Amino acid sequence: MTNINNRGKKVLVTDSGRGSSIAIIRSLGRAGYNVVAADATARSIGFRSRYAHETLVYPSPMNDRSAFIEVLLDAVKAKGVDLIIPVTDPVIQSMLVSRKMLEEQTRLALPDESSLAVVNDKQKTIDLARRHGVSVPGTYMARSVEEALAISEKMSWPIVLKPTLSAKLLNGKNVETFNVSYANSADELRALMSGYEGRCTVLMQEYFHGTGYGVELLMYQGQEIAAFAHKRIREIPITGGASAYRESAGLDDLLYQQSLNMLQELQWTGLAMVEFKVRKEEARLMEINGRIWGSLPLAVASGVNFPLLLAGLYLDGFDSVRQHTSDDYKTGIFCRDLQRDLMWIVSVLGQRKKYPFLKVPRRIEAAKALVGLFNPMTKSDLFSLDDPLPAIAELPQIVQKFGEKVRR
Repeated sequence: MTNINNRGKKVLVTDSGRGSSIAIIRSLGRAGYNVVAADATARSIGFRSRYAHETLVYPSPMNDRSAFIEVLLDAVKAKGVDLIIPVTDPVIQSMLVSRKMLEEQTRLALPDESSLAVVNDKQKTIDLARRHGVSVPGTYMARSVEEALAISEKMSWPIVLKPTLSAKLLNGKNVETFNVSYANSADELRALMSGYEGRCTVLMQEYFHGTGYGVELLMYQGQEIAAFAHKRIREIPITGGASAYRESAGLDDLLYQQSLNMLQELQWTGLAMVEFKVRKEEARLMEINGRIWGSLPLAVASGVNFPLLLAGLYLDGFDSVRQHTSDDYKTGIFCRDLQRDLMWIVSVLGQRKKYPFLKVPRRIEAAKALVGLFNPMTKSDLFSLDDPLPAIAELPQIVQKFGEKVRR
C-alpha cells in the first residue's frame, strides 16, 4: 500500500541486480518512495522493475573506488537522493573511506564504523562471541604457510580456512575479496595458504557440519526493532555458501538471545544477520553478516518488511518504526533463488565430490528439487505477479551461465 508520507522521498539502492536489492526496490516502491536502482552494469535486472523510477550505472567499486564515489556523489546531488542503501561488501568498503563526504550530502543506511569493524573481522567476531558464551568452532589464526602447517598438527582434517576479512580496500583504489576454502591434507593446506600469504590473515577452524540457521535483526543503538529467522535447505556451493532454497523458521530462544546480546554490546544500528550451524542439540556461530543478506526476500514474503522499516528508521527516526513492528510472521514459508537452486540441482545430479569429507546429497533429492520448481506455493526471490520483468530478464542470464558450464 502506498504511503502518502513517503512521496517525494528518494532512496538509492546499490547492486540492483541481486534478489535482495530487488526485494528492497519493490518494498520501497510499493510504499510510495521514489527508488533509484543503481548497479555497475547497464544490464542489471533490477533496472527492469516497475518500482525502479530511475536508474544509475556506476563504475565497479572493485576496480575504481574513486570513480565509483564520484559518480555516486554526482547522482546524489543531481537526483536529490535522501538515503543510500548499500548492499554488498565491495560497495560498503568503498563507501567507508568516503563516508563523511557522502553523509554531508545524504544519509547512509550503514552501522557505525566501530561496530562494522568487529563484524567484518572474523577474529574480532570470535572474540565477541566468546565474551557472551556463544559456541564457536575450534579456531586458530595463521599468517603464513609454515604457521598454518604447524597449527594443523593440533587439528583434525578437514580444516576450514576463513580469511579474517571478506573484502578489503587496496591502495585506496580497488577492493579485493576473499573466499572460504577447505583443506583435507597438508599438501592442500600448503597450496591454499600460499594463495593467502601476504594478502590476508586466515582463521583455521574445525569443520562443523550442520544446517544453516540465520537470526536476522533490525536494531537501533542496540534496541531490537524487528527479528526473523530462517534455515537453509540447500546451499551453493554444497560445502556451505549462499542459500539457494530456504524456509522461514521460528526464533530459537537461545540463538535469538545470543544474537541480541552480541549486537547490543556493539550498540548496533541497522540490519544484521547472525549465522549459525546447527546439528542436533549443538550450534556454532559461523559469522555476523553486517550487511543485507541474500535471503532477504524470504523475510519480506513471510511478513517482516525489513526494507520498509530500514528506510523509515534512517529517514524518519526510531519512533516512526518501533510502533509498527510485530514478533508475528509466517513460518514454513519456502523461497528460492532460481539460478542458485538450478546450480545446486545440476551439481548434485553430476555427483561431483570435490571434497571427500563432504556427504553429497543423493540424486533423488535433486530430482525432487527439480519437480519442486513447479510448486506454486514456493516463493521466488525474483518472480512477482505485479512486477514480472526482473524474473523474465534473469532467464537469458541463467541460460548463458549454464551454457558456459556445459561448454567447459
